[in-house]
Amino acid sequence: MMRALMIQGTGSNVGKSLLVAGLCRAARHRGIAVAPFKPQNMSNNAAVTADGGEIGRAQALQALACGLDPLVHMNPVLLKPESETGAQVIVQGRRRTTTRAADYAALKAGLMASVLDSFRHLGTIADLVIVEGAGSPAEVNLRANDIANMGFARAAGVPVILAGDIDRGGVIAQLVGTKAVLDPADAAMIEGFLINKFRGDPTLFEGGYREIAARTGWRGYGVLPYFAGAARLPAEDALDLGRAGSGGPLRIACLAFSRIANFDDLDPLRLSPGVDLVMIEAGQAIPGDCALVILPGSKSTRGDLAFLRQQGWDIDLAGHVRRGGRVLGICGGYQMLGQRIADPNGVEGPPGEDTGLGLLDVETVMTADKRLTRVAGTHVASGQPVEGYEIHLGRTEGADRARPFARIDGAAEGAISPDGRIMGSYLHGLFAADDFRAAFLEGLGAAAPATAYGALVEATLDGLADHLERHLDVDGLLALAR
Repeated sequence: MMRALMIQGTGSNVGKSLLVAGLCRAARHRGIAVAPFKPQNMSNNAAVTADGGEIGRAQALQALACGLDPLVHMNPVLLKPESETGAQVIVQGRRRTTTRAADYAALKAGLMASVLDSFRHLGTIADLVIVEGAGSPAEVNLRANDIANMGFARAAGVPVILAGDIDRGGVIAQLVGTKAVLDPADAAMIEGFLINKFRGDPTLFEGGYREIAARTGWRGYGVLPYFAGAARLPAEDALDLGRAGSGGPLRIACLAFSRIANFDDLDPLRLSPGVDLVMIEAGQAIPGDCALVILPGSKSTRGDLAFLRQQGWDIDLAGHVRRGGRVLGICGGYQMLGQRIADPNGVEGPPGEDTGLGLLDVETVMTADKRLTRVAGTHVASGQPVEGYEIHLGRTEGADRARPFARIDGAAEGAISPDGRIMGSYLHGLFAADDFRAAFLEGLGAAAPATAYGALVEATLDGLADHLERHLDVDGLLALAR
């Protein structure tokens, strides 16, 4: 019989995703068949699964921690924001609808059946499921029809551990306050608490730890020091985009779009020796000494093209190209590099079309069918193998497609300008391939060899599990699962 344990948090970004990944790897070290599960996630950083759908990137990392291929059932509901008030709703890996935030509460009531179906499915591949909550159960104004936190925990009968983030301050109030606002039946699901992201001497918090236990009646399962290795793992939250990298003489700039998507493409570059990867935020100019400017993926290509122009980045890009700089557009960024982006049926927003940046001789027409697939092929310029995934709307055609970025099963993929300095591709995740990344960076003038990125991530997950073992009662936590 499958057992399960749920990690909820006192707020967003308290470290739930890493805690679940670490517990998954710790369970795997014990020889337990374990799988991750997040009923509902909100992220524009998605992964394409082995069964041809999409889930949150954090669940793909957690699947790696378990030694599994990611499956749509690991994150049955994924919300992908398209505007300040609306999001695309992905159910069991496939787009179901686009809805306004105000209307989502009514939609949730019909999603619990899919959530529980996916949860039960994991019982066919795992003996233990570690569940991640979303946001905080203290948001009691969202409790009706909840599928992400206590609504799921009670429907599935899964015990809960509540994690508090001491790094942001007020952790006693976070935990005690959550207990105070919860419905008693919800609070009864919580078996204990833990403290995350502690810095300094943990003995200084002994009094606070006892105070939380006394005021809540919950057992404490430990105080976890800040895990510095988290910066070496793929980021899911756009709040992590500014994380420091290796630093070095080769500067690569990436534009931080307002709806940036699948930005974990950047992680292997950020961790490459000799590379200084800088994120260009709103209001900042593109530095004049960049070897490469990356236009990343976007959940709203036409919207972020307008955002790009509002920042004056189109002018900066023109100057960068005149100076002999290179440009790489990935997915939505590739579409922006073309002559025109047309969305006649309004599949990504209001119907209409926009003039592109004109750096590639291609045009894009948005179509309702989303391409979701894993791919493997060859980078044309270097001859190196590449692997990645496509997750996009729209078809792109034009004269520069005669010079493809890559070949996938013999077919041309992407486009390159006649002088070779402007490149566009739909392939996400391609920089994770070590040999390709080394060849690409060498072409930009990098002197240092590329790191073994996959091995680095695996070693970091092992280090995360060891970190949890040293500071938390992992045996006690896993024993709670039922």
